Amino acid sequence: MQYNKVEISGVNTVDLKVLTEKENNELIQKAQKGDKKAREKLINGNLRLVLSVIQRFSSSKEPPDDLFQVGVVGLIKAIDNFDVSFMVKLSSYAVPMIAGEVKRYMRDFRPMRVSRSLRDLAYKAMQAKEAFIASNQREPTVDEIAELIGEKRADVVTALESVTDPVSLYEPVYSDAGDALYILDQVSDSYDDKSWLDEMTVKEAINDLKPREKNILFLRFFRGRTQVEVAKEIGISQAQVSRLEKSALDKIKAQL
Repeated sequence: MQYNKVEISGVNTVDLKVLTEKENNELIQKAQKGDKKAREKLINGNLRLVLSVIQRFSSSKEPPDDLFQVGVVGLIKAIDNFDVSFMVKLSSYAVPMIAGEVKRYMRDFRPMRVSRSLRDLAYKAMQAKEAFIASNQREPTVDEIAELIGEKRADVVTALESVTDPVSLYEPVYSDAGDALYILDQVSDSYDDKSWLDEMTVKEAINDLKPREKNILFLRFFRGRTQVEVAKEIGISQAQVSRLEKSALDKIKAQL
């Protein structure tokens, strides 16, 4: 998915103007008094903000044009509800509003069906989160969200997770010199990998490995540690752990 193309939803992104905070405040005051031209100028002057927010959702399969249009709806809501007396920048208030609108769109049109009550609770939690960010200029904890809406923490967690898109275990999270790290590499498993090693009877092959390689395999597959945990324990980077682990397994497979 590309968001850096010149045109999105019929709008030439190269020509988008960025307003100063002073211009934003002046136009907001005019727009909220009914000046339609000021409102239109305010919207057009903050479209780059919408573009920057929807880049967070680049891993989704939604068309960027659709996300952009939904993001503009969030921007308009932020403009219509913004209060200059808050003494915060329009962008600080608008970003969570835009992101929230996009998330609601993706939630309501997701292929996996979620119960109405769960979706309503998630929507309520996200609204509380947006209001909290606008007032406190920071992300709230789950406990704070639960307290704000008067629900149990576990119910809030379940509701928010139910409207979150599933992520592939093979989703790359980091790349170093061409060696990609995947979510799978960061997941601990104390049973399957151990069983795999037991079943393959590779003790002889392991004896030929270097001490560091043996240690990494022991921590990963017999102790069930993640690559991040192994990296911290032996004092190297996670990328190095990944390379050494792959190299050691390749040696064992070659001998087998």
